[in-house]
Amino acid sequence: MSYPSIFKVATLAQNKKRLDKLTPDSKPLWGKMNAGQMLAHLNLTYDTSRGKVRVEMHPLMHFFIKKFLKKTVVDDKPYPKKSKTSPYFEVTESKDFNLEKDKFLQNMQWVFEKGESYFEGRLTSSFGRLTAKEWSNLFQKHLDHHFKQFGV
Repeated sequence: MSYPSIFKVATLAQNKKRLDKLTPDSKPLWGKMNAGQMLAHLNLTYDTSRGKVRVEMHPLMHFFIKKFLKKTVVDDKPYPKKSKTSPYFEVTESKDFNLEKDKFLQNMQWVFEKGESYFEGRLTSSFGRLTAKEWSNLFQKHLDHHFKQFGV
């Protein structure tokens, strides 16, 4: 499966349509998060990539993630249902759906406006430098996984 580029107008529009189908009462088809927690979880990945939040990890863990998990995160193969997430990205506390939705819209818009050239070769705290395609897959694959989790 090939993911559409998150830097394209059509992809942004489609993602916004899917997001609009999500409500505070949307129920997951798998997993423990509610819709607000899921959006907060997605927002954490954007906050990390934007440098708003730093993930501190042991150098050995960093090596392991970069060497063995990077491909799984940025390739074209969808995540399996009920995939385990890093403890850092787990959201268990209650979240305001509307605040998280607004923040998610801003994050999607930010990535779109920065564009491919901004992300080409950009450094991540976990995986090292990524191509713009890998960044796009990272965002779009994750979004798609969780939107499917909630049936949108």
